Amino acid sequence: MRSRNDQYPEARSGRGAPSNAVPQRFNLQDREVDGDWLDERERIDDAAAKLRTEVTIEFPKSIITYNSSPDLPFDRSINAYRGCEHGCVYCYARPTHAYHDLSPGLDFESKLFAKPDAADLLRRTLAKPNYQPASIAIGTNTDPYQPIEKDYRITRQILEVMLETRHPVVITTKSNRVVEDIDLLARLAALDLTAVAVSVTSLDPRTARLLEPRAPTPARRLDAVQKLSEAGIYVHVNIAPVVPGITDHEIEAIVAAAAERGASSISFIPMRLPHEVAPLFEQWLENHYPDRKAKVMSIVRQMRGGRRNDPAFHSRMRGQGPWADLIRSRLIIASRKAGLKKGKLALRTDLFRRPQIRGSQLELF
Repeated sequence: MRSRNDQYPEARSGRGAPSNAVPQRFNLQDREVDGDWLDERERIDDAAAKLRTEVTIEFPKSIITYNSSPDLPFDRSINAYRGCEHGCVYCYARPTHAYHDLSPGLDFESKLFAKPDAADLLRRTLAKPNYQPASIAIGTNTDPYQPIEKDYRITRQILEVMLETRHPVVITTKSNRVVEDIDLLARLAALDLTAVAVSVTSLDPRTARLLEPRAPTPARRLDAVQKLSEAGIYVHVNIAPVVPGITDHEIEAIVAAAAERGASSISFIPMRLPHEVAPLFEQWLENHYPDRKAKVMSIVRQMRGGRRNDPAFHSRMRGQGPWADLIRSRLIIASRKAGLKKGKLALRTDLFRRPQIRGSQLELF
């Protein structure tokens, strides 16, 4: 019997991407695997070595990224890491690894970057006289509570600065590790300075394991929703993404589960497949759901104007056509029945106080 890795020999158990193809957008040299060698690999060299996660320390000059997108409810964000060990196969951030001459495939989830100076950079930015506070989003391009946060604690250090300066912050995560910082988050929430968005894609542990192999189980994420809510923290659940033909039948169940655990609001984002994510996802379908591949990709194209991805403002986050409209209608009806709102929370900015930087001239005033 053929294994699921026969067609894509780079696929690794416990990882999301089925390959490590090099992006072609930047004229990088392609990596071609020798088929004859593969036939003899296990006999000569035994099985391939386990793919281990590597972390490179990065020292950026700035830590806040600004945007002017009409699709986003924030104009600034912080990502303490690059890449994400959760390995979600559909992740729209995968193509960013191409800028480092790395693959958006397995490299994205195994060759990570950490920014240990993030909190210090943030403090120095907030201390500038011309800085004006507005909600900072954490977790937009990489999960702030992915497994390596346990060792580096960069997200916690950032939250400590947020509390010190009374600065509003919104966190998006797929991890129950967020509750490890519930002490800081509860204090921020008491001042109307924070909200946490927990992403739940599926309630089925098998489906979740295939889509998001190193992310905590759906049950653990819902437990986190309950603990955060009980601590007085505003919790939003995001069904992100809705994968047509794979998870869309679970919308009503996810809404009900979120409401039962104390979520205040809920939303959805249809799956996006930018650049190298599209072929990776199609390979993943071939491995795990070959009988559904044609149907899934047909629905994706119907929601994306006939293409695998639609990068246009407004439609990229909402989708278009009957399928997107149907998903939206189902979510609205289920939310009303469960008593959940769509969710817009205004966090306070009037409490902001600039931090003191030791050795700076600001200490004189």
